[in-house]
Amino acid sequence: MPGSPYIDEVPKGLLTWPKLLLYTVPTFTAITAVSVWQNLLLEWFVFLSVGLFVVAWLRK
Repeated sequence: MPGSPYIDEVPKGLLTWPKLLLYTVPTFTAITAVSVWQNLLLEWFVFLSVGLFVVAWLRK
């Protein structure tokens, strides 16, 4: 890949953006679809907001 700092390939265990998006986008899409279907969209957004706040707080 052009501009990559790795000579041959990405080191094992390194989480890159393509891998992260591959894991998170389908998961959040499915959970959002189920929450819309079950009329739990507000609860899903509250849970997501609290979860993101906790992650940000723990990383700081």
